[in-house]
Amino acid sequence: MATIFVPTPMRKITRGQGKIQIQATTLQEAFEHAEAAYPGFRERVLDNKGEIKRFINVFINGVDVRRLQGRETPVQDTDEVAVIPAMAGGA
Repeated sequence: MATIFVPTPMRKITRGQGKIQIQATTLQEAFEHAEAAYPGFRERVLDNKGEIKRFINVFINGVDVRRLQGRETPVQDTDEVAVIPAMAGGA
């Protein structure tokens, strides 16, 4: 199963878990399975058109999925998926 690393602000949805295991063949399928297990997951990551929100970065094994196949990027059992909200601010 692929591992999805959940950012701290989303851990309320995953009942405090920092990482979850999901069986999927594509990133889209991983999001659907995460939503089924943890309602509210999808709306925190995808916009109303089903695209990854512009202020959310998603990486598979350290590579930005926007440089791969987006939501259609294949996911293997050994893959690590990191969901990272963009940070703002600073001086």
